Amino acid sequence: MNIRNVAIIAHVDHGKTTLVNSLFTSSHTFRENEAIHDRMMDSNPIEAERGITILAKTTSIVHNDTKINIVDTPGHADFGGEVERIMHMVDGCLLVVDAYEGTMPQTRFVLKNALENHIKPIVVINKIDRPNANAQKAIDEVLDLFIELGAPDEFLDFPVCFVSALNGTSSMDPDPATQKPGMEPLLDLIVKHIPEPICEPEKPFQWQSALLDYNDFVGRIGIGTVRRGHIRVGEQVTDVRKDGSTQNFKIMKLFTFHGMSRNEVSEVESGDICGIAGLPDIGVSDTVCEMGHAEALPPLRVDEPTLQMEFGTNSSPMRGQDGKKVTARVIEERLYAETQRDVSLKFSRVPNKESWIVSGRGELHLGVLIENLRREDYELEVAKPQVILKEIDGVECEPFEDLQIDVPNEFVGSMMTSLGERGASLVTMDDNGLNTRLVYVIPSRGLIGFVSNFLTMTKGYGIINHVFKEYRPVYNHELGERNIGVLVSTDKGPATAYAMQKVEEHGTMFIAPGEICYEGMIIGEHRYPSDLAVNCTQAKPMTNVRSSTKDTTVVLKAPRKMTLEACLDYLNHDELVEVTPSAIRMRKRILSTPDRKKYDAHQKALKEAQGNN
Repeated sequence: MNIRNVAIIAHVDHGKTTLVNSLFTSSHTFRENEAIHDRMMDSNPIEAERGITILAKTTSIVHNDTKINIVDTPGHADFGGEVERIMHMVDGCLLVVDAYEGTMPQTRFVLKNALENHIKPIVVINKIDRPNANAQKAIDEVLDLFIELGAPDEFLDFPVCFVSALNGTSSMDPDPATQKPGMEPLLDLIVKHIPEPICEPEKPFQWQSALLDYNDFVGRIGIGTVRRGHIRVGEQVTDVRKDGSTQNFKIMKLFTFHGMSRNEVSEVESGDICGIAGLPDIGVSDTVCEMGHAEALPPLRVDEPTLQMEFGTNSSPMRGQDGKKVTARVIEERLYAETQRDVSLKFSRVPNKESWIVSGRGELHLGVLIENLRREDYELEVAKPQVILKEIDGVECEPFEDLQIDVPNEFVGSMMTSLGERGASLVTMDDNGLNTRLVYVIPSRGLIGFVSNFLTMTKGYGIINHVFKEYRPVYNHELGERNIGVLVSTDKGPATAYAMQKVEEHGTMFIAPGEICYEGMIIGEHRYPSDLAVNCTQAKPMTNVRSSTKDTTVVLKAPRKMTLEACLDYLNHDELVEVTPSAIRMRKRILSTPDRKKYDAHQKALKEAQGNN
């Protein structure tokens, strides 16, 4: 059977996973009586809820006797490392571009990876039926991007297909009126323009692991493309590591992918994408070869983590009242299992403490891990995210990012002021009448805590995108600290409306009456820069004195809802987030009010002494 290996790449939310659904339907991958729900490849519950792809996934369809292996890639910058490795598995790609938004920061990143690996692109203009869609403008932007990235001349005359992935329609004409049900025009383009895999069927077996999966029964599963020969279950092979060391092992399982299934097979031919199980610690970039013919393929780059957080066992007074998995042993086992699947994640135990330093690619990357742990019945506490510093040529450096924001013109002034305070430098500013596009270079530290503020400052109308740029010398200013104080509980017990009515005068509440509080728990935001210790559990005194306000109903403002990401953004260095299956609470590291005040006074004295020096 003929084979085509393609990746679907795009900026986040431009419709990659929805397009895969439409390809499934057009190729009759599922029976007519099978239920096909939206974004089937987003199988993780968090992916389905947020509408984003977190982990790359492999599938295949059949079109006119041609097997098309498809790799659905993540669009978010935190998971961009997988996109780079996937380019070594495929021979072509579908570059999906929103007909309204055009090219975006992540479009540049994924296209750059494709061109660097000489991967032939087919441009798919999606959401052609969207109001105010401008397909021609999107194509012009894509062409400009190709030229800017130095694409070879043969790639500049790229084939284009116009689709509405949500409606399952496509055509070769930009006019939305020409759209017809089905994705046959796009499938025909794939078969016609994407080259067959470059492989050597007659030579000894050679395959390289580009992605990892994990199974409780077989352990790690490496996923990659067979570059030479073919392989059968039970054969003895040699694994060549990145450091040049070798290890022989037996092929225990072989997997291929079709629709939503991972199918166990006995043999895989040259050019096909498959999963291999049998070596417990197989890693990304390992080359598996026929015994006696050990020859490593060029190593694949695995992105180093840029952000780290401290994870610890829950030490609050409410420990163990919600989750079942609370001990250091079970948390460490779970973190180890996650690193078997996610090569961009690393962790190390803090000596003499029940805590770990967990490093990842960004706030979303680590936030998704925490959310998964919470849903699996774990309890833990996490600290404020910190960027990972790196020494380059004797100079301490920190990560910087390209930041692009689109905001209504009325918010431009406040946005530029806020970003200036966070160490951002303006690159370009483009006013299109109603909205302004601002492009900055900003230290990654400056983005911590900015996203939630950004949505508030722009009243939800702003669009923000950022992607890692490079390491630069450390920006010598304190960034990422919240400059507003918090309301901290002094007592344990359920919050009462009577007490909260008084506390509410000092700021904004995060909790509602009836919620359990404890000493040191953050229950609201103070209106001034300093923290304020308050009692929110006080009950109304029971006396025999009649009051003129006896029957007055207490009316409180609705509390501010704080999601996990909002809490991580909100934290200061002396605070933690307590995460349990049913609750997310912010708290101070030092719970005792007197002890905390002594510590704060000591820190203030140290700062004043440093300032005088």
